[in-house]
Amino acid sequence: MYPEDIVKPMRQQLVDAGFQELHSADQVDQILNENGTTLIMVNSVCGCAAGTARPGAILSIQGEKSPNHVTTVFAGVDTEAVNKAREHMIPFPPSSPAIALFKDGELVHMLERHHIEGRSAEMIAENLAGAYQEFC
Repeated sequence: MYPEDIVKPMRQQLVDAGFQELHSADQVDQILNENGTTLIMVNSVCGCAAGTARPGAILSIQGEKSPNHVTTVFAGVDTEAVNKAREHMIPFPPSSPAIALFKDGELVHMLERHHIEGRSAEMIAENLAGAYQEFC
């Protein structure tokens, strides 16, 4: 578990961009039971989350199409919510950071850590924007 004072600015970056924080398994299930599209960003303290994953996710929702709901859970902090989100991301193994797009509760697009590392925020945003064009 990471101390809140360390993760607060990392959480706030997404919240300031319009992401809804999910802290419990019930919140994850509730948002995924809603119709439409939902983005879940598994946030992390690692460098690739700060350098490309969060900026890429934020940039991606500024385009022509974006998910109905943009949400985040924090690995190492929101344990219950992260575990529930990862259940919905099966067959993909646990990964953080990670970014998943759901349509009507079904996983339709996934970026695992290995899709994020070594890529720019713009590349991540472009990948996500392509998924939004298809599913949103």
